[in-house]
Amino acid sequence: MNGLLLAYTKELEKKHMSKNTMDAYVRDIDKFFNFIKDRKESVEKVEIISIMAYVQYLQKAGKAVSSIVRNIVSLRNFYKYLMLKGIVNENPILYYQIPKIVHNVPEVLTIEEVDKLLSSPDLSTDKGIRDKAMLEVMYAAGMKVMELLNLTLYDINLKLSYVKCSNSKNNERIVPIGSVAVKYLKKYLDIRPELNVYNLDILFLNLKGVKMSRQGFWKIIKYYAKEAKIDKNINAFTLRHSFAVHLLQNGADIKSVQELLGHKDLSATQIYSSVLKRNKIAEVYKKSHPRS
Repeated sequence: MNGLLLAYTKELEKKHMSKNTMDAYVRDIDKFFNFIKDRKESVEKVEIISIMAYVQYLQKAGKAVSSIVRNIVSLRNFYKYLMLKGIVNENPILYYQIPKIVHNVPEVLTIEEVDKLLSSPDLSTDKGIRDKAMLEVMYAAGMKVMELLNLTLYDINLKLSYVKCSNSKNNERIVPIGSVAVKYLKKYLDIRPELNVYNLDILFLNLKGVKMSRQGFWKIIKYYAKEAKIDKNINAFTLRHSFAVHLLQNGADIKSVQELLGHKDLSATQIYSSVLKRNKIAEVYKKSHPRS
């Protein structure tokens, strides 16, 4: 079975998918291998009943619906590969009904809460200046975490006030940034040489002088949310979500927000309209109800 997984991994590498996606697929399939091994079954003889048992196993383990869906998709693609190679005659997951994902409406910060969060870094330290610049740029451009962490010196233009974002599929988009983000980027660039001990092009460096990890950035967000005393379920995408809602709140049209966020499908952007509508209803209630 390990040979099959190794061959499939090489096939995935040819598709130029992101490392995170490929690693997730391989982990899912490896987990399934271990499951059917315990059931004394082989990959080639798996039937729909084994898939149902595996889904039940994932549910009992407390896996989220989104995680279970990804596991099913991973296995479906794996069995497509096995069919193409003539290793199996049919795909046992082809007609398995994938459970629907109920998308959680993202929690966003108010403009006042964003101000508090972005004002938290200590600008008397190099770390504080770097953190302030990162937070300002993320909120100004509505970037994803990895888009922010992958920025290089060549992706920013302070004279024309824009950044160039590249996603995992190497699609690029140009996003304007405001004067505040530009101001703190300039301050950061003044102290960046002190961090850049390895002469790297990556824009935001950690205190060891190398590229920051997702976990490192998450710790920064968590720390400043606590410092700002923001009592909300904040994650590394909260500033991106807030960016989208605040634009719509201030009159931006949804197609422009879609373009700024880099969404291919408008439905992915429309969720922010529902957030805005929900917030407006809550605001009307608070202002109008005598017992609010």
